[in-house]
Amino acid sequence: MILTMQMNRQILHGTIIHGDRIGRTIGFPTANLQTTDPLPERGVYVARMTWDEGQGFGMLNIGTRPTVGGATLRVEMHLLDFQGDLYGKRVSVRLLHFLRREMKFAGTETLRRQLMADRRQTEDYLHEHIWNDKTEDNE
Repeated sequence: MILTMQMNRQILHGTIIHGDRIGRTIGFPTANLQTTDPLPERGVYVARMTWDEGQGFGMLNIGTRPTVGGATLRVEMHLLDFQGDLYGKRVSVRLLHFLRREMKFAGTETLRRQLMADRRQTEDYLHEHIWNDKTEDNE
């Protein structure tokens, strides 16, 4: 509970940059955030991204992407049900809930199955705490 409460104050600011486009090949395109803000623990989070024209919810990964041979730390967000171009946009990302630590999977198919499970957990969290909670300030 303390980790979740601390995350509600954790906001990352940055610019969306081009990545390696690996996520889109397995059905999970990501917006790659370039930021100089201090980062929390590596792993997967439920998060809300805002930009000038709108906002979206999704899964944020902070890590090196060991399954695909990544070596550098990346911040990537898969926005649920989003179609559009965010390249070059300034965004803010609010961490809402920690899902799991970064893991190395046997391959991209195993990773894809885990991302599907992460998406279900993300949607469950959002339905319970954000979308159906009339007291939550979603601005």
